[in-house]
Amino acid sequence: MADDGFVGRYEVVEPRRGNRRWPDDVKARIVAESLEPGVRVVDVARRHDVVPHQLSFWRRQAREGILALPFESMSDLAESGDAQPAFVPLAIAAEPNDAVNVAPPLPEAVSAVLTLEIGPDVVLRVPGDVPVERVAALVRAMRGTA
Repeated sequence: MADDGFVGRYEVVEPRRGNRRWPDDVKARIVAESLEPGVRVVDVARRHDVVPHQLSFWRRQAREGILALPFESMSDLAESGDAQPAFVPLAIAAEPNDAVNVAPPLPEAVSAVLTLEIGPDVVLRVPGDVPVERVAALVRAMRGTA
């Protein structure tokens, strides 16, 4: 054996071969792991051989509801302040006289007038009973795009 002066160890790193496709369940597990308290995204990415910005993208997808996570991970995501709650608890209580009012009664007659201002010198007042299609046609005609 020849003494070339090299003392130590070496590591062979193989280059990545193209883009990989990650199944959603694997992505979800990796994202869930990255949501654990005290865990850094870069460490989880390195452990799973993922580029850190890719893991950050998956975490954003989880926050936006595009990538479904297990229930436990979603509660961690909500507690960290990264996501808004999807559901709010609802409590329904009957009124003291057990009467339930669905909506307040509407006035007998309502006379609505729609006022449209087109430019500084054109004002159009349309009664509320005019069909929407007719109002749209009037606006297009007044703009000159009919």
